[in-house]
Amino acid sequence: QAPIKATCEEDMSCKTGFPEDVHSAVVSRSIHGGQPLLNVRFRSCDGNKNIHFGSSEPEDFRVGEDGVVYAERSFQLSAEPTEFVVSAQDKETQQEWQMRVKLTPEPAFTGASEKDQRKIEDIIFPWQQNKHSSSLKRQKRDWVIPPINLPENSKGPFPQELVRIRSDRDKSLSLRYSVTGPGADQPPTGIFIINPISGQLSVTKPLDREQIASFHLRAHAVDVNGNQVENPIDIVINVIDMNDNRPEFLHQVWNGTVPEGSKPGTYVMTVTAIDADDPNAQNGMLRYRILSQAPSSPSPNMFTINNETGDIITVAAGLDREKVQQYTLIIQATDMEGNPTYGLSNTATAVIAVTDVNDNPPEFTAMTFYGEVPENRVDVIVANLTVTDKDQPHTPAWNAMYRMTGGDPTGRFTILTDPNSNDGLVTVVKPIDFETNRLFVLTVAAENQVPLAKGIQHPPQSTATVSITVIDVNESPYFVPNPKLVRQEEGLLAGSVLTTFTAQDPDRYMQQTSLRYSKVSDPANWLKIDPVNGQITTTAVLDRESIYVQNNMYNATFLASDNGIPPMSGTGTLQIYLLDINDNAPQVHPKEATTCETLQPNAINITAVDPDIDPNAGPFAFELPDTPASIKRNWTIVRISGDHAQLSLRIRFLEAGIYDVPIVITDSGNPHASSTSLLKVKVCQCDINGDCTDVDRIVGAGLGTGAIIAILLCIIILLILVLMFVVWMKRRDKERQAKQLLIDPEDDVRDNILKYDEEGGGEEDQDYDLSQLQQPDTVEPDAIKPVGIRRLDERPIHAEPQYPVRSAAPHPGDIGDFINEGLKAADNDPTAPPYDSLLVFDYEGSGSTAGSLSSLNSSSSGGEQDYDYLNDWGPRFKKLADMYGGGDD
Repeated sequence: QAPIKATCEEDMSCKTGFPEDVHSAVVSRSIHGGQPLLNVRFRSCDGNKNIHFGSSEPEDFRVGEDGVVYAERSFQLSAEPTEFVVSAQDKETQQEWQMRVKLTPEPAFTGASEKDQRKIEDIIFPWQQNKHSSSLKRQKRDWVIPPINLPENSKGPFPQELVRIRSDRDKSLSLRYSVTGPGADQPPTGIFIINPISGQLSVTKPLDREQIASFHLRAHAVDVNGNQVENPIDIVINVIDMNDNRPEFLHQVWNGTVPEGSKPGTYVMTVTAIDADDPNAQNGMLRYRILSQAPSSPSPNMFTINNETGDIITVAAGLDREKVQQYTLIIQATDMEGNPTYGLSNTATAVIAVTDVNDNPPEFTAMTFYGEVPENRVDVIVANLTVTDKDQPHTPAWNAMYRMTGGDPTGRFTILTDPNSNDGLVTVVKPIDFETNRLFVLTVAAENQVPLAKGIQHPPQSTATVSITVIDVNESPYFVPNPKLVRQEEGLLAGSVLTTFTAQDPDRYMQQTSLRYSKVSDPANWLKIDPVNGQITTTAVLDRESIYVQNNMYNATFLASDNGIPPMSGTGTLQIYLLDINDNAPQVHPKEATTCETLQPNAINITAVDPDIDPNAGPFAFELPDTPASIKRNWTIVRISGDHAQLSLRIRFLEAGIYDVPIVITDSGNPHASSTSLLKVKVCQCDINGDCTDVDRIVGAGLGTGAIIAILLCIIILLILVLMFVVWMKRRDKERQAKQLLIDPEDDVRDNILKYDEEGGGEEDQDYDLSQLQQPDTVEPDAIKPVGIRRLDERPIHAEPQYPVRSAAPHPGDIGDFINEGLKAADNDPTAPPYDSLLVFDYEGSGSTAGSLSSLNSSSSGGEQDYDYLNDWGPRFKKLADMYGGGDD
């Protein structure tokens, strides 16, 4: 560390301006750009802070607003002192003060020891006013301590002495020195230490400018009691940068684009690298250059780079994407302003893609294309137009658009573009008739979606010819006209010729036989068609009033077929408009009416209905027949309109009942048609309002056969229901009586017929052949037994009858039936014991412990026993007591 020395003159009074005319300082011989050199002191008595500092050598030195002088660039001081002038100007009064600064390089020592070379500067605390006296002592003006410059990454030895701080009062007092601030007693602590006795300030380890570029410490001097003796002084320690960091690119791979055909000087991209060293010094000043380019065609130097900004631009023409789609550049960044000897370097890759422009138009692969299409077909592709384009696929510069320039005046074709293959698809959009046009010759053009780039010499489009042949196919015949309208009066008899309905075959150039006709739809089955000539005749009488006729129109459909390959057919509709004739007589409506016995009120309104239409319908004429004479004697009729009439009583009173009144109705047709309709009139007694009061009686008197049958059926059904109810009641009584015969389920003891198998010999007959005791079911079948050894007492071999099966929960009334059926089945069973054969019992031996069965005889018969004791056994034996203890009954 070279010592920095500053001196100043003493002054007793306050005077605005620099404290001295000449300021001298000793600095290091090597000056770095941005390095602080010294502080200039300016005193303003009125406290004005609006002072601006300047330098007479602004290209070498700069003065900050705080009075610190900085080096603007890096240079070496000559052996002679360097002088320049520092000025201060009041911005309000424009008053200016100047001071000359003299910088002297530190001397170079040779041959001396390191201790002699490192002369430690003493920093003396300024005097201050005596605290115990009001008199003003001579006070030395405050020192402005120049920053201490300490190189980073120093190798020691540590601790390394920097400066010694002392007070001129240490001769009379025992003082203690200390430093505070970041790097001393604040994080990072312990970097700087001070000897409390000698005031020696030292650094304990290497510094790193990239972590902390400067340290601001404050030195203190106190007595042994901790009382402050001197004012604290500020010490600034600047870490001098060393070139210890390589440049680093922000990205290892940089991607950029440039359009093909770009002119020299076209901007491509910018690459950027950073250096952790001081950017204001050579250590952090980077320079860029291109190391290599791949590929090297058409020129090895297609691009250049601005060595300071990293901008890459083109320097040669000839960028063609169809030849080279991508360039790869190796970019190098070097610090120390690109010094290849002392600078550190790093590399990155720049990938430049050449983007496509429309510099190639589409070109047809052939001058003429051919296709064919069957007539009357639409939405079919008849030809594929292929083109080539050297531009990048699936871009607007490659996508082709096709248009027809001639040969299709009626617009029967269109050309679509296949998005994948870029082919033109010639498609039929309107039917083509072979008999009219057999060949089409189209002229088509192809061009890109975007226009060609400027300066391209190729034509913007390519043209070709498309020849399309139309193929003749068998077409369907068609009726002319379709539909065909025929006007015909109804009533045309069967077998009459109605019309001729024929079709035409559009295939004039095919050799085919005549058409054949058939019927497709004839709802009323009135018509038939001749299969050869298409003549239509009737098979029934045409009736306009048929349900198949709508609005006087009858429709029938016919089919015409040819014998082509494949056979084709067409349909036609025949519409028959039927003209009305007077073939229907009018009828009265309604068919039934009601009136009163008396003359007033007794009018009945009736209407005439005729299926015919004008002029064969109304107005109608209404009249009563001459016979029987009672009709005109009792009734009268008056027409009130063309379709309506009024029937009323002629006499004052008519007995209640049902009367059939014939009415003759005649229409207005030519000739007239008339009919006699029966009107069933119910005459009844009426109240003052004209409403019937004995409708039930009249209705009963006038019941028809159907009503009588319905009434009889209802009576029969009612009787059957009553009979069924009586039968059900009797059956229910029987069931109730049968239930009284049953006992409780716990005492339900029923006799069962048990079928016992044969038994073997006695206990002492141990030599008895037990095989003889086998059940007949388990012995060998008859087919394997020798003849003549069957036992006589075996069950005969017959098909066993089906005994009745008792249900799991039988009805109590069915028990007797079940027993009777089982008894009948047992009587008819030939296999039931005893068998009709001689029974042979084997000897069981003597000395049996079993007693004789004859001892089981009862002492008396059942009829002689007294069962009255059963009454004492409780309610469970009450039934038995009633059955056996009731005496002779």
